[in-house]
Amino acid sequence: MHIQNHIISNIPIFKIDDPISEVVQFFKDTTYSHVAVIENDNYLGVLDENDLEQLISDEKIEHYRYDLATFFVRKDTSWLDVLEAFARNEANLVPVLDEVGRVLGYYDLTDVVSVFIDTPFFTEPGGIIVLAKGIKDYSFSEIAQIVESNNTKLIGGFITDSKNDVIQITIKVASTNLNEIIQTFRRYNYNILFGNHDDQFLEDLKERSNYLEKYLNV
Repeated sequence: MHIQNHIISNIPIFKIDDPISEVVQFFKDTTYSHVAVIENDNYLGVLDENDLEQLISDEKIEHYRYDLATFFVRKDTSWLDVLEAFARNEANLVPVLDEVGRVLGYYDLTDVVSVFIDTPFFTEPGGIIVLAKGIKDYSFSEIAQIVESNNTKLIGGFITDSKNDVIQITIKVASTNLNEIIQTFRRYNYNILFGNHDDQFLEDLKERSNYLEKYLNV
């Protein structure tokens, strides 16, 4: 999946000797969480909107050099790693750098999530199963084999939780008849957390998807 065409180039990139007052105004005028700072065209880091109250308008950004966070992604970073960068840094704007450390622009969280929900995992018809197994005992190749042994295809899957050495995996299969697939997973000692049409999980997922769609269309 290519997301490079979602790089935004019309959001400011501040220089280290710019006045803080311009940064303060940027945060007041937008809903973005961070903004990039450069020195001699090289990326230094980002200022955090959460620090807005601590920023003194009469100062220059240079005064806050050592308060800059330094997260970023590269132009060739995969979309999953881009999503991870958003999550790890609690950001809705992430700088994108080229191979020599210059800022090309930004990824906006809303744009990247839009790409994610356009993947077959969300758009293709099928059924959702949530599995749990020990972190040392699960295998995605085994999961795919179990699904395909029941004459259906694995559309996608990802780890949705990891706690106390137990992995939670959400998969989507190209079938809405899940009983035989579920029984096979049980024979392989997978715990089934969700997997029937009547599960409240599916209703919650639908509601959250609808909410997300409405949010993205605002």
